[in-house]
Amino acid sequence: MTILVTGACGYKGSVLVPKLLTQGYHVHAIDTQWFGNFLAPHPNLTVTKLDVRMLNDIDLSAVESIIHLASVANDPCGDLDPKLTWEISALATMQLADRAAREGVKHFIYASSGSVYGVKGEEQVTEDLTLEPLSEYNKTKMVSERVLLSYSDQMVVQIVRPATVCGLSPRMRLDVSVNMLTMQALINKEITVFGGQQTRPNIHIDDITDLYLFLLEHPEVTGVYNAGFENISILDIAEQVCNSIDAKITVTPSNDPRSYRINSDKLLKCGFRPKKSVQHAINEISQAYREGQLVNEDRWHNLKWMQREVLG
Repeated sequence: MTILVTGACGYKGSVLVPKLLTQGYHVHAIDTQWFGNFLAPHPNLTVTKLDVRMLNDIDLSAVESIIHLASVANDPCGDLDPKLTWEISALATMQLADRAAREGVKHFIYASSGSVYGVKGEEQVTEDLTLEPLSEYNKTKMVSERVLLSYSDQMVVQIVRPATVCGLSPRMRLDVSVNMLTMQALINKEITVFGGQQTRPNIHIDDITDLYLFLLEHPEVTGVYNAGFENISILDIAEQVCNSIDAKITVTPSNDPRSYRINSDKLLKCGFRPKKSVQHAINEISQAYREGQLVNEDRWHNLKWMQREVLG
């Protein structure tokens, strides 16, 4: 089976693609490669450096499934250039979905975001709650979801709303909560927490990439699914880090009291089971840093890199 993976050189894609190849899939990987390409060569892998907005240049005739990861990732980056964000994260998704349906692609998996709900007061944020996205990034995700669901009668459509991802990737990110706090502790021996009571849902990168494999293998599991298994406050994450790394915590006031949480019972009822936790991510990042395999580079910080290298 040939699978098209967009955003394949990104944080999640760089972990997902090797897993797909190990399972025997042929993978056509598409990415702008703003942050580089860390995919190892493989006889069943074709990597094309291409902006997702130019997907008319891609032959879909042999593609049976699409895993669509490409977007301008995270809220601050999405707000840098709203027009670019809408073109990449919404318009390109709409065009790709239309082409896929017209050309007989059977299966479309879309990476949305768990923050499309906005700020909810409910303790259990389930898939049937209203979507009230706050940022350009999340608004594009909501619109893309609606477009994709309109094609459900023509192909299998599976939409994942992931929590904040944590853990190691060849294309690392050090601007997401668990990874960022762990590196602060390792480098500075101190973690600065702004507020700290804000809750964030989390999912390990191995679990979110395993979920995409699970969905490929279970086309009967259609519709929209939350994917996050640990709703933890920022301060609790910092304390968990400091239980593993000798560092102190400094708490300062925050003007951002927003808390996000999600409930993933619907996904669990389908048979998917996570295998890793925030603690696994902390341990793996710590080990990689101490062994010299992970260093703090600008390219691991999306906003800083985009401001300097992409839009600068």
